[in-house]
Amino acid sequence: MKFFNFTSKDIGIDLGTANMLVTLKGKGIIINEPSVVAIDKKTGAILASGTEAKEMLGRTPDQIKAVRPLKDGVIADFTATQLMLKNIIQKVCRRYGISRLRVVVGVPSGITEVEERAVEESVIQAGAKEVYLIEEPMAAAIGANLDVAEPSGNIIVDIGGGTTEVAVISLGGIVVSHSLRIAGDELDEDIVNYVKREMGLAIGESTAEEIKKNIGCALPLMTTETMEIRGRDLNTGLPKNIVVTSEQIEHAMKESIMEIIDIVKQTLEKTPPELASDVMEKGIVLAGGGALIRNLDKLISEKTGMPVFIAEDPLDCVVKGTGKTLEDLERLKTVLINARKRR
Repeated sequence: MKFFNFTSKDIGIDLGTANMLVTLKGKGIIINEPSVVAIDKKTGAILASGTEAKEMLGRTPDQIKAVRPLKDGVIADFTATQLMLKNIIQKVCRRYGISRLRVVVGVPSGITEVEERAVEESVIQAGAKEVYLIEEPMAAAIGANLDVAEPSGNIIVDIGGGTTEVAVISLGGIVVSHSLRIAGDELDEDIVNYVKREMGLAIGESTAEEIKKNIGCALPLMTTETMEIRGRDLNTGLPKNIVVTSEQIEHAMKESIMEIIDIVKQTLEKTPPELASDVMEKGIVLAGGGALIRNLDKLISEKTGMPVFIAEDPLDCVVKGTGKTLEDLERLKTVLINARKRR
């Protein structure tokens, strides 16, 4: 049974905690912006979204609310999520002159039925004709070019903004999976807390994210790298510049990174023996923004004794996977969470 004839009216969305990406057939990724919206508290109207809204975080006057509507990979602010989705979908419709879209959305594997319905409802209210959901690790595996439909085990570790998803996939289904609410955002928080505790400096999340991207590492680098940052001195209350090193940041993130590695080990321990040997042979594939933390692949390999590979364009794996699922739906329809309920 066919659910879609893939036309340019079908889009894939990676509804990420940190970023929202949209793909359209024949065009590739058409939108990639932070999952942030700025809302006028009085009227409830959307004032800005994406990069523009992200720049407002922590800087808004009372009448404007700048929020990240998704927290830990799930919808924390339903109204803001609806507004953000509506804004994005309308933008796509206007830009490409299309309407009544059919949409596939990547969602965390630990999503509850209530959250599933919330996502579906948001997308439908935003103007979509039909909406299908796919678990993020499955979408990431498809986007990373793993053949998920084969009777052979693959393991994917998708470290996003809000969640780390680890899944062993075979025959178009997730055999074992774990979802951990420790990922990029938590690592940023670790850096904020470390700088506050050890250096007496208050910094914002966006500064922490810059530090993580520039000098973050999971094992010491060949040569220590440094970065100058600005924050508020907790003693004087005045702005101050200090220099942080890659070693300090490695130390700041260590605990959370070890928790991510533990969840990978737990998933491997629960993998059926036949699939475990496939996985041993093929190795672990890393996707998501967290895959870009330097030496994380080496550390995971060291702790699991398995080869670890970073997917090509790890940040885009989930959204690419939603697009590929639409293109090859006959073969991949088993991967859609809510397709079975519609038949």
